[in-house]
Amino acid sequence: MSTETIASSAYIVAALLFILALAGLSRHETAKVGNTFGIAGMALALAATIALAFEHEIEVVGLVLLIAATAAGTAIGLWRARAVEMTGMPELIALLHSFVGLAAVLVGWNGYLSVERNLDGEEAHLLAAQDLLGIHSAEVFVGVFIGAVTFTGSIVAFLKLSARIGSRPLMLPGKNVLNVGAVCAFALLTVWFVLDPQLWLLIAVTVLALALGWHLVASIGGGDMPVVVSMLNSYSGWAAAASGFLLGNDLLIITGALVGSSGAYLSYIMCRGMNRSFLSVIAGGFGVEAAASADGGYGEHREITAEGVAELLTAADSVIITPGYGMAVAQAQYGVAELTRKLRDRGVDVRFGIHPVAGRLPGHMNVLLAEAKVPYDIVLEMDEINDDFAATAVVLVIGANDTVNPAAVEDADSPIAGMPVLTVWEADDVVVFKRSMASGYAGVQNPLFFRDNAAMLFGDAKDRVEDILHAI
Repeated sequence: MSTETIASSAYIVAALLFILALAGLSRHETAKVGNTFGIAGMALALAATIALAFEHEIEVVGLVLLIAATAAGTAIGLWRARAVEMTGMPELIALLHSFVGLAAVLVGWNGYLSVERNLDGEEAHLLAAQDLLGIHSAEVFVGVFIGAVTFTGSIVAFLKLSARIGSRPLMLPGKNVLNVGAVCAFALLTVWFVLDPQLWLLIAVTVLALALGWHLVASIGGGDMPVVVSMLNSYSGWAAAASGFLLGNDLLIITGALVGSSGAYLSYIMCRGMNRSFLSVIAGGFGVEAAASADGGYGEHREITAEGVAELLTAADSVIITPGYGMAVAQAQYGVAELTRKLRDRGVDVRFGIHPVAGRLPGHMNVLLAEAKVPYDIVLEMDEINDDFAATAVVLVIGANDTVNPAAVEDADSPIAGMPVLTVWEADDVVVFKRSMASGYAGVQNPLFFRDNAAMLFGDAKDRVEDILHAI
C-alpha cells in the first residue's frame, strides 16, 4: 500500500474524529472526550502530512522547516493553553482565528506564484489542459479575500476583547456603503482576475480585504462581541476550506466546512439570543445608541452587606445564581461553587441560569462553572429556567448586567428592546454583585439596580463571596 493511500485513509479517519469532537463538545458530560477526539484527529493529520512530505522527496531544508514549524507551533500552543486564564480565553480564540486567516492568505499567494505567475510551469500547463485554470484563479482570489478579512477582523476583535482598544463602535460616515462597496468591488475584481490573472489585482484585493476586515469589526459595538467571535470562527473555517481547495487537501476542505458551518450556526444562535439580525450586527452601532440611554433617572439604589446577603440565603428555600463576565474577571467561580455546596448541604435548592451571550464568548460561563466543579445538572439555559424566577426566593446576579436588564422587555425605546433576558426581577429578592453603578458592556443602564426588591453588593465579586461564606 502506497504512502498516499495510507495518508488519504488517515485523513478520512481524522475527519471522522473531528466530527466526533464536535459531537462531544455539544454536552458538558462529553466535552473532555470531544477534546480528546479533536487532539487525536489533528495529531493524525499532521503525521500524515509529514509522511506525504517524505514520499514526495521534499528537500532537506524544506523538511527541516516543516518539522521545526510543527515543533514550534506545538510548544507555543501548549504554553498558551497552560498560561491563559479563563478570562483571557475570548481574546486568545480571536487571535487564533487571525492565524487561520493569515495562513489562507499565504496559501493563496503561494498558489498564484506557483501557477498564474508561472504559466510556463508544469502545474499551469496541466490545469490549462483540463480547463481548470480559471477555477484555480477564482480559488486563489476568494481564499485570499476571506483570509485577509478574517486576519484583520480577528486582530481588531482581539484588541477589543483584551481592552487594548475601546469597545465603542467606529462610526465612519456611510460605513454601510463602504462595506457593501468593498464586497461589490471584490466581485468585480474576481471576474477580472479569472479572465486576466495579474499581480496588481491580487495586491488590490489583499489590501481591500485587510481594510474591510478591520472596518467590519471596528464598527461593531461591544455588546455584539459574542456574535463577532462566533462569526470570525465561521470565517476562519471558510478560509481553511478555501486553502484546502487550493492545496487539493480533502481534510482541510472537510474541516473548514465543519468549522465554517458550525460557526455560522452559532452566530445565528447568538443573534437570536440577543434579538438581533446578523445584518444588524454587521452594521454595528449598537454601543452608540446605547450610550444615549446610559444616564436615565431611575431613582436611588439600595445597598446591602455580605452579612445581609448571608441572612437572605440561609432563610431562602430556593436560590438562582446568574453569572456574567464580572464573575470571570474576579475569578469568583470557585467561591461561588463553594457557596453552592454549603447552601445545598443546608437543603436550599440552588441552580444557575445561563444567558446565551453571558460573558464575551459563547459557553464561557458554562466552562467556568465546570472548571469549579459545579454539577452539570443544576446549570440551566435561559429558556429552561426563566419561568422559575417568579417562584424563587433569592437571585444572585454576579457580574452580569445586560443579560438581566428589564429594559429589554419593558422599554420599547431601549437599544436592547426585544432582547431575551433572564427575568431575575420577578424573584422575591435580587442581590447584584458589581464594582460600581457603571453600565454594562453594551453601554445600557440597568433599571434593575433601582428596583425595590433589588440590592447592590459592591466590591470585588470574589471577596464578597468569601465574606458571605464567612458569615454563613
